[in-house]
Amino acid sequence: MTGGFLAEAMHISIKAEPILEFAGVKITNSMLMSVAGFLLVIVWLSFIAHKSRQPESAKKGFFTRLGIWCFTGLYNTVREIIPNPKICRIVAPFAISLFFYIALQYYVGILPFVGEAITWNGTPLLRGPNADLNMTFGLAILTIIVIQIMATIKHGFRGNVGRYLRNPLRDPMGFFEGLLELIAEFSRLVALSMRLFGNVFAGEVLLMIVTWLTSFASPLLLPFLYIFEMFVGGIQAYVFFSLTVVFAGLAVSDHGAESSHHKGLTRKELLSDENIKLSKGQRVPATSATGQE
Repeated sequence: MTGGFLAEAMHISIKAEPILEFAGVKITNSMLMSVAGFLLVIVWLSFIAHKSRQPESAKKGFFTRLGIWCFTGLYNTVREIIPNPKICRIVAPFAISLFFYIALQYYVGILPFVGEAITWNGTPLLRGPNADLNMTFGLAILTIIVIQIMATIKHGFRGNVGRYLRNPLRDPMGFFEGLLELIAEFSRLVALSMRLFGNVFAGEVLLMIVTWLTSFASPLLLPFLYIFEMFVGGIQAYVFFSLTVVFAGLAVSDHGAESSHHKGLTRKELLSDENIKLSKGQRVPATSATGQE
């Protein structure tokens, strides 16, 4: 009962609310902020790219140095997770762009004028994009699709499909492993979308409740909460970025292909295969040669 009273008093709505309709398409309050946040990301990153091409002696502002510092750190993280430089250069631009987009959309959503400050026919005109499940679910779908495209480019269409669908008669364990991998793809989709939506929506509701309960004292308390929410926004964007890189690294890795290559070999064939490697000057651990782990 108390929760319903608070929701009615502060207009808490889990879903985004339509504010107008254009050509039969409902425009929600989160769409307006999404467009504004998208333009902000494009302008800021374009500005940083322009400034980064200037000589090191040229003076750079705080936000430019912050953007370059973030990009460098994120790119180093991708290189640590995906050592292959060719694959790293493919995954890094997409994952880093997601980080900046999610972080800036989060910060746009906690601005003071977002929410009940501006209304249209009794409905808040602006809503944080990341607090809309449609937005986070769309980001998760886009991430999974891009990862599948990367895996298809790396392994080929049949090779990528073979990670999930295998002959149950010839390889029953592989068939079971493929089913688990297929279920894991859907679980990643749900985890990426629901985790981001839940954290962002909870943070915005927390700010609204503190503002409503503290009333005149809110100007003294809200700055500390805003600092905390900015920290949380960076963490949420980094977690989404890290999971994207890890999922992409798993999708384009050759571990499955290597294991399936050695799975059907006998000990004699495996030893002869290792002798070929030794003849090429490659070192093979002694444990592999004896068949021990």
